[in-house]
Amino acid sequence: MGKAARLDTIDAVTEGAIPPEQEWHRTCTGTPIKPIEKGLPKTVESLCPECRNVIPARLFEEGGRVWMDKTCPEHGYVKDLYWSDVELYLKAEEWFFGDGVGLSNPMVRHTADCPKNCGLCDMHTSHTGLGNIDLTNRCNLTCPICFANANVQGYVSEPSYEEVVEMLRRYREERPVAGRMVQFSGGEPTLHPRFMDILSAARDLGFSHVQVATNGIRFKSLDFTQQAAEAGLHTLYLQFDGVTDDCYVQTRGRPLLDTKLKAIENVKKAGMKIVFVPTIVNTVNDDQVGPILQFSIDNVDVISGISYQPVCFTGRIDAEQRTKLRFTMPDLAHRVQEQTGLADAYRDWFPLTCLSSFSRLTGALRGEDFVHLSCHPHCSLGTYFFVSPSGQAMPIPKFMDMPSVFREMDKLANSTTAVKHKTYTKVKALNYLKKYFDGSQAPEGFTFVKFLQTLDGLMDKEHGRGEKDGTYTYKTLMVAGMHFMDCYNYQVERVKRCVIHYSAPDGRMYPFCSYNSGPVYRDRVEKRHSIPLEEWKERQRGGDGDRT
Repeated sequence: MGKAARLDTIDAVTEGAIPPEQEWHRTCTGTPIKPIEKGLPKTVESLCPECRNVIPARLFEEGGRVWMDKTCPEHGYVKDLYWSDVELYLKAEEWFFGDGVGLSNPMVRHTADCPKNCGLCDMHTSHTGLGNIDLTNRCNLTCPICFANANVQGYVSEPSYEEVVEMLRRYREERPVAGRMVQFSGGEPTLHPRFMDILSAARDLGFSHVQVATNGIRFKSLDFTQQAAEAGLHTLYLQFDGVTDDCYVQTRGRPLLDTKLKAIENVKKAGMKIVFVPTIVNTVNDDQVGPILQFSIDNVDVISGISYQPVCFTGRIDAEQRTKLRFTMPDLAHRVQEQTGLADAYRDWFPLTCLSSFSRLTGALRGEDFVHLSCHPHCSLGTYFFVSPSGQAMPIPKFMDMPSVFREMDKLANSTTAVKHKTYTKVKALNYLKKYFDGSQAPEGFTFVKFLQTLDGLMDKEHGRGEKDGTYTYKTLMVAGMHFMDCYNYQVERVKRCVIHYSAPDGRMYPFCSYNSGPVYRDRVEKRHSIPLEEWKERQRGGDGDRT
């Protein structure tokens, strides 16, 4: 099929002439995209936890839960809990607005057997939503639940400043949508000897948002924190597993709450923001879900979001222990309701991919390709809280009919084909928002005008969190969970749609769940770009390098 004919077909699907479920879309380079199969039961591609070969798996409902089971010809039968609530599983599928078209300049062509030979390949359907770059596998903690640890691996993998700049350029050179958000991770990325220079490089290359995934230890220093802000850092993706030290002893090996509180204080002084990243393990710290949310609401002037991350099992673990510790997306929605009463598990939670209806509309109005999250609907669940000046927090679906809004915005995005229609479309979008806004259910003093001002503040920082008197907008708090896969619950079609990508020193980019789990490309890349741990230590003793 030629490019023009393919685009005509896609247009016909978009306009409703062809039911989407009957048409296989294609990536920018022409690779067919198999549509997501909805409903249960169904058969999907997964991995054997032992040999990592691709094998068929069955997703099915049992006892109100969704399970995955599979049989490897060599290693036998495995069954794992996938989502703990079938109703929320099916709801997530309902709010998937279709696939992206990937990259027009993929690094790898014609990969037949995903997730082998990652790169990104021309089978991948999503451009980068958030780019990740590991600055080091060194860390000043030894967490038992970490993906990367130099002390365990026996080698140090730490790209040079020049290599990091090249990895940053790779995101900016993506087409048709250039990467705009980058996160530096590790190990503990602040240990890189040129950390500040790297922040400045990201700023100078035009990234609109720069964040760091950190344990917060170095941000106990106000001077370090202010230097980072001046160099271009916007947000700390702060490891935050609870509001008591007991949970840190279990998940991180030592008490850390005072460290976190000091880092939060310094970040606030430096004018940056924080997204909390709690790793949640069932029966270990799942009782902290609600307290973390309440702490965030109480500190919403510096906390802009929470990204709860259910534990990912990267090693062998027996079925009984796995079921005991497994924490899934519905568990998050239910814990928030049970522990805070602030959100309804069934009304207020949606997959993050539902926001693609808004981002596609934004792109249509601007007349340009725009970053949107076309990830798989089972990668996440989230909601958005509006917080009044007195601290009253309310999820947006309580006062806004979000299902109707999503549908209307999706229709507008599909019908807005030229920039010349943007004034008409903007007016129509505002009318829809007003139509579905219920002021009687909104937070105290929260009018429709104040709602629009708050949206304006989210889009334009001059009107938002940077305002002087705090009266233009209400504070907002994004609350979501990201369900990163392991080999027990792996689903290949989710990898193909991943929007969180690692740029690596080998010149390739990898989806999060092929880099850190499944094939674990991290291990292969780091081993090829590393030095033995003892050699690194010897260099430090000889004065050749960073002594941090």
